[in-house]
Amino acid sequence: MMLTIIFPVLNERLRLEKGITRTVEYLDKIGFSDYEILIVDNGSEDETPQIADKLCRRYSRVKYEKIPVRGVGAAFRRGVKLSHGDIVGYMDIDLSTNIKHLGEAIEIFKERPEIEYINGSRFAKASDTRGRKWYRKITSQGLLILLKVFLGMKSTDAICGFTFVRKKTAVSLIKGCSRDNGWFYMIEFLLRAEKRGVRILDYPVEWEEDYNTTVKLFRTIFNYLKQIARLFWEFNIRKNI
Repeated sequence: MMLTIIFPVLNERLRLEKGITRTVEYLDKIGFSDYEILIVDNGSEDETPQIADKLCRRYSRVKYEKIPVRGVGAAFRRGVKLSHGDIVGYMDIDLSTNIKHLGEAIEIFKERPEIEYINGSRFAKASDTRGRKWYRKITSQGLLILLKVFLGMKSTDAICGFTFVRKKTAVSLIKGCSRDNGWFYMIEFLLRAEKRGVRILDYPVEWEEDYNTTVKLFRTIFNYLKQIARLFWEFNIRKNI
Protein backbone atom coordinates (compact mmCIF):
# COMPACT_ATOMS: atom_id res chain seq x y z
CA MET A 1 0.00 0.00 0.00
CA MET A 2 1.52 3.26 -1.14
CA LEU A 3 0.69 6.56 0.58
CA THR A 4 0.71 10.03 -0.97
CA ILE A 5 0.86 12.95 1.47
CA ILE A 6 -0.04 16.34 0.00
CA PHE A 7 1.14 19.52 1.71
CA PRO A 8 -0.60 22.58 0.22
CA VAL A 9 1.67 25.57 0.94
CA LEU A 10 1.52 29.34 0.49
CA ASN A 11 4.38 31.51 1.72
CA GLU A 12 5.56 28.89 4.21
CA ARG A 13 9.27 29.73 4.49
CA LEU A 14 9.05 29.63 8.29
CA ARG A 15 7.39 26.22 8.57
CA LEU A 16 8.09 24.23 5.42
CA GLU A 17 11.45 22.67 6.29
CA LYS A 18 10.40 21.75 9.82
CA GLY A 19 7.10 20.22 8.67
CA ILE A 20 8.64 18.08 5.94
CA THR A 21 11.60 16.99 8.07
CA ARG A 22 9.37 15.95 10.97
CA THR A 23 7.14 13.97 8.64
CA VAL A 24 10.02 12.12 6.97
CA GLU A 25 11.68 11.40 10.31
CA TYR A 26 8.41 10.11 11.76
CA LEU A 27 7.80 7.75 8.82
CA ASP A 28 11.38 6.49 9.13
CA LYS A 29 10.83 5.95 12.85
CA ILE A 30 7.76 3.75 12.35
CA GLY A 31 9.46 1.88 9.52
CA PHE A 32 7.11 2.91 6.73
CA SER A 33 8.84 3.58 3.43
CA ASP A 34 6.17 3.18 0.73
CA TYR A 35 5.21 6.83 0.45
CA GLU A 36 5.69 10.06 -1.45
CA ILE A 37 5.34 13.63 -0.22
CA LEU A 38 4.02 16.26 -2.62
CA ILE A 39 4.58 19.92 -1.76
CA VAL A 40 2.00 21.80 -3.83
CA ASP A 41 2.75 25.51 -3.82
CA ASN A 42 -0.29 27.63 -4.64
CA GLY A 43 1.27 31.02 -5.25
CA SER A 44 4.13 31.59 -2.80
CA GLU A 45 6.01 34.87 -3.16
CA ASP A 46 8.64 34.20 -0.48
CA GLU A 47 11.50 31.69 -0.30
CA THR A 48 9.18 28.66 -0.25
CA PRO A 49 10.27 27.41 -3.73
CA GLN A 50 13.97 27.54 -2.80
CA ILE A 51 13.38 25.71 0.48
CA ALA A 52 11.25 23.11 -1.31
CA ASP A 53 14.00 22.56 -3.89
CA LYS A 54 16.49 21.95 -1.10
CA LEU A 55 14.13 19.44 0.54
CA CYS A 56 13.62 17.58 -2.75
CA ARG A 57 17.37 17.19 -3.10
CA ARG A 58 17.67 16.04 0.51
CA TYR A 59 14.80 13.53 0.45
CA SER A 60 14.21 11.36 -2.61
CA ARG A 61 10.52 10.83 -1.82
CA VAL A 62 9.72 14.55 -1.64
CA LYS A 63 8.50 16.33 -4.78
CA TYR A 64 7.54 19.93 -5.47
CA GLU A 65 4.93 21.39 -7.79
CA LYS A 66 3.93 25.05 -8.21
CA ILE A 67 0.50 25.87 -9.58
CA PRO A 68 -0.64 29.23 -11.03
CA VAL A 69 -3.64 29.74 -8.74
CA ARG A 70 -4.06 30.14 -5.00
CA GLY A 71 -6.15 27.92 -2.75
CA VAL A 72 -6.06 24.66 -0.83
CA GLY A 73 -8.75 23.18 -3.06
CA ALA A 74 -6.70 23.77 -6.20
CA ALA A 75 -3.59 22.40 -4.50
CA PHE A 76 -5.41 19.28 -3.32
CA ARG A 77 -6.85 18.53 -6.76
CA ARG A 78 -3.44 18.92 -8.37
CA GLY A 79 -1.85 16.73 -5.72
CA VAL A 80 -4.37 13.95 -6.30
CA LYS A 81 -3.76 14.14 -10.05
CA LEU A 82 0.01 13.83 -9.56
CA SER A 83 -0.21 11.15 -6.87
CA HIS A 84 0.90 7.54 -7.25
CA GLY A 85 -0.44 6.29 -3.90
CA ASP A 86 -3.26 3.88 -3.19
CA ILE A 87 -4.11 6.25 -0.34
CA VAL A 88 -3.96 10.01 -0.85
CA GLY A 89 -4.54 12.83 1.60
CA TYR A 90 -3.39 16.15 2.89
CA MET A 91 -2.03 17.59 6.11
CA ASP A 92 -1.31 21.15 7.19
CA ILE A 93 2.40 21.95 7.02
CA ASP A 94 2.35 23.27 10.59
CA LEU A 95 1.43 19.74 11.76
CA SER A 96 -1.19 21.10 14.13
CA THR A 97 -2.64 17.58 14.06
CA ASN A 98 -0.33 15.29 16.03
CA ILE A 99 1.96 13.43 13.62
CA LYS A 100 1.25 10.14 15.41
CA HIS A 101 -2.16 10.04 13.72
CA LEU A 102 -0.43 9.55 10.39
CA GLY A 103 0.85 6.18 11.54
CA GLU A 104 -2.57 5.32 12.94
CA ALA A 105 -4.20 6.16 9.61
CA ILE A 106 -1.79 3.89 7.76
CA GLU A 107 -2.69 0.98 10.04
CA ILE A 108 -6.42 1.65 9.72
CA PHE A 109 -6.29 1.51 5.93
CA LYS A 110 -4.26 -1.70 6.07
CA GLU A 111 -6.46 -3.46 8.61
CA ARG A 112 -9.91 -2.14 7.71
CA PRO A 113 -10.49 -2.38 3.94
CA GLU A 114 -14.06 -1.20 4.37
CA ILE A 115 -12.88 2.28 5.41
CA GLU A 116 -12.60 4.60 2.41
CA TYR A 117 -12.09 7.98 4.09
CA ILE A 118 -10.48 9.13 7.35
CA ASN A 119 -11.69 12.54 8.48
CA GLY A 120 -9.64 14.00 11.33
CA SER A 121 -11.86 15.73 13.89
CA ARG A 122 -11.01 18.33 16.52
CA PHE A 123 -14.53 18.14 17.93
CA ALA A 124 -15.13 14.43 18.44
CA LYS A 125 -15.67 13.51 22.10
CA ALA A 126 -12.27 11.83 22.39
CA SER A 127 -10.34 14.67 20.70
CA ASP A 128 -7.82 16.83 22.55
CA THR A 129 -7.69 20.39 21.20
CA ARG A 130 -5.28 22.88 22.74
CA GLY A 131 -4.49 26.56 22.34
CA ARG A 132 -7.59 27.37 20.31
CA LYS A 133 -8.36 31.11 20.42
CA TRP A 134 -11.83 31.92 21.70
CA TYR A 135 -12.97 33.70 18.54
CA ARG A 136 -11.77 30.83 16.35
CA LYS A 137 -13.71 28.39 18.55
CA ILE A 138 -16.84 30.47 18.01
CA THR A 139 -16.39 30.68 14.23
CA SER A 140 -15.60 26.96 13.95
CA GLN A 141 -18.63 25.95 16.00
CA GLY A 142 -20.79 28.40 14.06
CA LEU A 143 -19.63 26.88 10.78
CA LEU A 144 -20.42 23.37 12.04
CA ILE A 145 -23.92 24.42 13.07
CA LEU A 146 -24.58 25.92 9.64
CA LEU A 147 -23.24 22.82 7.87
CA LYS A 148 -25.38 20.50 9.98
CA VAL A 149 -28.58 22.58 9.82
CA PHE A 150 -28.49 23.57 6.14
CA LEU A 151 -26.43 20.81 4.52
CA GLY A 152 -27.03 17.86 6.84
CA MET A 153 -23.38 17.18 7.64
CA LYS A 154 -22.88 14.11 9.82
CA SER A 155 -19.17 14.40 10.61
CA THR A 156 -18.05 16.23 13.75
CA ASP A 157 -15.48 18.41 11.94
CA ALA A 158 -15.15 19.74 8.43
CA ILE A 159 -11.61 21.08 8.00
CA CYS A 160 -9.24 19.76 10.64
CA GLY A 161 -6.35 19.67 8.17
CA PHE A 162 -5.99 15.89 8.30
CA THR A 163 -7.83 13.99 5.56
CA PHE A 164 -6.90 10.69 3.88
CA VAL A 165 -8.90 8.84 1.23
CA ARG A 166 -8.47 5.79 -0.96
CA LYS A 167 -7.28 7.07 -4.34
CA LYS A 168 -10.17 5.69 -6.40
CA THR A 169 -12.67 7.30 -4.04
CA ALA A 170 -10.83 10.64 -4.11
CA VAL A 171 -10.77 10.72 -7.93
CA SER A 172 -14.47 9.92 -8.10
CA LEU A 173 -15.37 12.62 -5.56
CA ILE A 174 -13.29 15.25 -7.37
CA LYS A 175 -15.22 14.56 -10.58
CA GLY A 176 -18.45 15.40 -8.76
CA CYS A 177 -17.22 18.48 -6.91
CA SER A 178 -17.12 22.11 -8.00
CA ARG A 179 -13.91 23.80 -9.11
CA ASP A 180 -13.72 26.04 -6.06
CA ASN A 181 -10.07 26.71 -5.23
CA GLY A 182 -10.31 27.68 -1.57
CA TRP A 183 -10.68 25.95 1.78
CA PHE A 184 -14.38 25.32 1.28
CA TYR A 185 -13.53 22.82 -1.43
CA MET A 186 -12.42 20.38 1.27
CA ILE A 187 -15.74 20.83 3.05
CA GLU A 188 -17.63 20.16 -0.18
CA PHE A 189 -15.43 17.11 -0.76
CA LEU A 190 -16.49 15.72 2.63
CA LEU A 191 -20.17 16.58 2.19
CA ARG A 192 -20.33 14.89 -1.21
CA ALA A 193 -18.64 11.83 0.27
CA GLU A 194 -21.38 11.69 2.91
CA LYS A 195 -24.11 12.13 0.30
CA ARG A 196 -22.67 9.23 -1.72
CA GLY A 197 -22.52 6.92 1.27
CA VAL A 198 -18.72 6.72 1.32
CA ARG A 199 -17.57 4.84 4.42
CA ILE A 200 -16.04 7.62 6.49
CA LEU A 201 -14.22 7.22 9.79
CA ASP A 202 -14.70 10.36 11.87
CA TYR A 203 -11.40 10.22 13.71
CA PRO A 204 -10.61 12.03 17.00
CA VAL A 205 -7.22 13.72 17.03
CA GLU A 206 -4.83 15.65 19.22
CA TRP A 207 -4.64 19.11 17.72
CA GLU A 208 -2.85 22.31 18.72
CA GLU A 209 -3.44 25.82 17.39
CA ASP A 210 -0.70 27.39 15.29
CA TYR A 211 -0.60 31.09 16.08
CA ASN A 212 1.20 31.88 12.82
CA THR A 213 -1.70 30.81 10.64
CA THR A 214 -1.99 32.50 7.25
CA VAL A 215 -5.79 32.07 7.06
CA LYS A 216 -7.66 35.37 6.52
CA LEU A 217 -10.53 34.78 8.95
CA PHE A 218 -13.24 37.22 7.85
CA ARG A 219 -12.62 36.74 4.14
CA THR A 220 -12.81 32.99 4.71
CA ILE A 221 -16.10 33.27 6.65
CA PHE A 222 -17.68 35.37 3.88
CA ASN A 223 -16.66 32.82 1.26
CA TYR A 224 -17.99 29.95 3.39
CA LEU A 225 -21.42 31.59 3.63
CA LYS A 226 -21.61 31.98 -0.16
CA GLN A 227 -20.55 28.38 -0.68
CA ILE A 228 -23.04 27.04 1.88
CA ALA A 229 -25.81 28.90 0.03
CA ARG A 230 -24.65 27.37 -3.28
CA LEU A 231 -24.67 23.81 -1.93
CA PHE A 232 -27.98 24.34 -0.09
CA TRP A 233 -29.51 25.28 -3.42
CA GLU A 234 -28.02 22.22 -5.11
CA PHE A 235 -28.78 19.71 -2.37
CA ASN A 236 -32.22 20.92 -1.30
CA ILE A 237 -33.80 23.19 -3.90
CA ARG A 238 -32.63 22.33 -7.40
CA LYS A 239 -33.23 18.60 -7.03
CA ASN A 240 -36.90 19.31 -6.24
CA ILE A 241 -37.49 21.61 -9.20
